[in-house]
Amino acid sequence: MLINKDSPLILIVDDNPTNLSVLSETLGGAGFRFRVAMDGETALALVERNHPELILLDVQMPGIDGFETCRRLKTNPATQGIPIIFTTALADTESKTKAFALGAVDYIPKPFEPAEVLARLRVHLQLKRLTESLEAQVRDRTATLQQAQVQLVQQEKLSSLGEMVAGIGHELNNPINFIVSNIEPLQEYITVMTKILNLYQQEHPNPSLQLREAIEDLELEFVLEDITKIFNSFRLGTDRIKNISTSIRTFSRLDSETKVLADLHECLDSTLTILQHRLKGKGDRPPIEVIKSYGSLPSVLCYSGQMNQVFMNILANAIDALEEAMIQGKSRDWLPEIKITTQTTSSEEEIVIKIADNGIGIPESIKPRLFEAMFTTKSVGKGTGLGLAIAHQIVVEKHNGSLNVNSQVGEGTEFTIEIPIVENT
Repeated sequence: MLINKDSPLILIVDDNPTNLSVLSETLGGAGFRFRVAMDGETALALVERNHPELILLDVQMPGIDGFETCRRLKTNPATQGIPIIFTTALADTESKTKAFALGAVDYIPKPFEPAEVLARLRVHLQLKRLTESLEAQVRDRTATLQQAQVQLVQQEKLSSLGEMVAGIGHELNNPINFIVSNIEPLQEYITVMTKILNLYQQEHPNPSLQLREAIEDLELEFVLEDITKIFNSFRLGTDRIKNISTSIRTFSRLDSETKVLADLHECLDSTLTILQHRLKGKGDRPPIEVIKSYGSLPSVLCYSGQMNQVFMNILANAIDALEEAMIQGKSRDWLPEIKITTQTTSSEEEIVIKIADNGIGIPESIKPRLFEAMFTTKSVGKGTGLGLAIAHQIVVEKHNGSLNVNSQVGEGTEFTIEIPIVENT
């Protein structure tokens, strides 16, 4: 009897020594590896330690019978996929129906015909292999489709968002430029007019009663002094609008086919500017404080538009977590905050960006699925389950980096992004 060490492992469960002998000789003669058990408890223990490819299971045994043994195997996720063939002298329809209802794949009557046993065994082993192969193909195809879907959604979102924001930036740019370009000449005109008024007052210190009353009603001295303050306010306002416009254009830049050198601090700041309206206080929620701890970073070879989208998704999630923490009743002295830390690794080969919040945190049970496409913990209409999946794909697949999360329920969440400074060749 020559046993092939690479052959499938078969478990024989039967309390009859004669049956065990016949089945052992039959399987051994065909080159199969096998183990034997004389009761259900022993069989369950053997399966727990070493999963067989198939089980030949007797129905009538001491202790737990074959039906109960089968039921326990099929209710255990780790063993429910093992094919079970019942071997018994019971030939009534009720017993056969019960066997199939419990999940058995076949039913071999006693006494055994060795050729029949081998034929049925080989058929079900082949079916098991085909099923496993098909399931693997389905998983691979599903993963490929999900990846393609995420990529399409990412490209569509990036394109649509980029076009929309670029359009807004363009529309803002024209009136901003008009205002900015006219502030300086207008101030010069008013400066000249103020000088002429002062000269007029010096040369005509005694104006008519009507002119004197008009000057007093206007409060000319106050107006001339306040004009300077008003123009300073105009400058601050237009500078602020120009910064917003610049941030919009930075955020919406379209990626080329190749990576470009980019300042990731600039990308972070432009994203924060876009999200400024969500950082402000709302209702009972105080403003969200953004604490920046920026290190000295070199320019990074990357798709800057896609990195903007990564920062947008993570920061938006952080804001959602802080708002949810407020809803769940954080203590009155709690203040929402987001901390952004940037640095290079000790080898100075990678950039590390950490975005942390002190919100509700993420339960351990859902962490493994956090970057899974279509998975979301948000209510219907508030989340697509694609934001973090897209961020993970951009960082890992497009930039050869890593995106990890560390979180504790009730204390907050920290996302860590690491990407190479120079593209790997």
